[in-house]
Amino acid sequence: MDERATRAGASVEAVFREEHGRLLAALARRFGDLDLAEEVASEAIETALAHWPVHGVPPNPGAWLMTTARRRAVDRLRRDQAYAARLAMLQVEAERAAPAPSGSDGGLPDERLELFFTCAHPALPAEDRVALTLRCLAGLTTAEVARAFLVPPATMAKRIVRAKKKIRQARIPFRVPGPAELPQRLPGVLQVLYSIFTEGYAASSGPDLQRLDLAEEAIRLARILRRLLPAEREVAGLLALMLLVHARREARTGPGGELVLLDDQDRGRWDRAMIEEGLGLVVVALTGGPPGLFGVQAAIAALHDEAADVATTDWPQVVALYDVLLALAPSPVVSLNRAVAVAMRDGPEAGLALLDALAGEPLLRGYHPYPAARADLLYRLGRFPEAAVAYREALDLAGTDPERAHLRRRLNATESPDAEGTTGG
Repeated sequence: MDERATRAGASVEAVFREEHGRLLAALARRFGDLDLAEEVASEAIETALAHWPVHGVPPNPGAWLMTTARRRAVDRLRRDQAYAARLAMLQVEAERAAPAPSGSDGGLPDERLELFFTCAHPALPAEDRVALTLRCLAGLTTAEVARAFLVPPATMAKRIVRAKKKIRQARIPFRVPGPAELPQRLPGVLQVLYSIFTEGYAASSGPDLQRLDLAEEAIRLARILRRLLPAEREVAGLLALMLLVHARREARTGPGGELVLLDDQDRGRWDRAMIEEGLGLVVVALTGGPPGLFGVQAAIAALHDEAADVATTDWPQVVALYDVLLALAPSPVVSLNRAVAVAMRDGPEAGLALLDALAGEPLLRGYHPYPAARADLLYRLGRFPEAAVAYREALDLAGTDPERAHLRRRLNATESPDAEGTTGG
């Protein structure tokens, strides 16, 4: 492949990453059918791959893709009159129910955010809403969405197909919900943004530990929500959590992209302005009513960011906040994180007992942080053969190159034990 073709291919990849969500959102809203939007968006990308290496990358690649996809959709509707009639009916229903257009009073100032709220329709089961939005509009792969739910990719693929089928059968219009509907749909949208951020903070696969573009996009959309819904404390909590975690991004990897554990990070490289903003939002999230899920998680992140080092972190308070989190929404992952915090407060034996009690949890099968946490505690207890078994299990499950490299180093350390850090990044 010549240099021009290589540049064109890289441009298509960059545009796809940046514009795919907007492209799908605009097409789904225009034609009222998510499957059609996905198909013509993919065809537009394929056309760009063939066209741009020959004729050059256009000045506005996103607009070029949108025009190409829209033409493909119109051509398809002309060929299929029954399909066109069904979409026309959906469009009429959407227009009858539609609130003010985007950018005016009551509208949402971002097309992707509009579609996030659209897919959070109460006619869909809660998990299906989040899964569909992550896959189709947030641009995550089925495997990445599956990781967010701790289920096999095949299970997630069926869930996404089911959600699309429900939209068709229930004739759910692709429209922006009115202001009165936003609070009901907000929890699903917050979960979508959190899942996007999580994939950015800790990628599920690939050569890099982090996908900063995803993390920053989630923060951008959360800021929009914060301006739109300033009275919603959980919006403040989610934005606070993202900022407090993302503030550590520069210190989480070394010069070669290797994983740097929390206790080995240069805290002078943490983004102090971002931390200060996050700390202010934690106060907002925890004031004026019972705490929410994201507010509590943000408070935990704040304790880490305020500490001078791992040793001086307020671990009793961290454990107490995990107790609150478990009361609000019990989950094996929260129990896992609490066990690690207990190990820091009370010692590795106490933490290991809690981790071993989680051994039968189906959602932790295939979740590499679980065997990795067990391995670290076994190592700290000097039980090196058992630690080696757990490290091998985690190594088989880890998805990114930096995580695998770190686990290999830890596995090697079980054969030549020496002091190494054990706290995650």
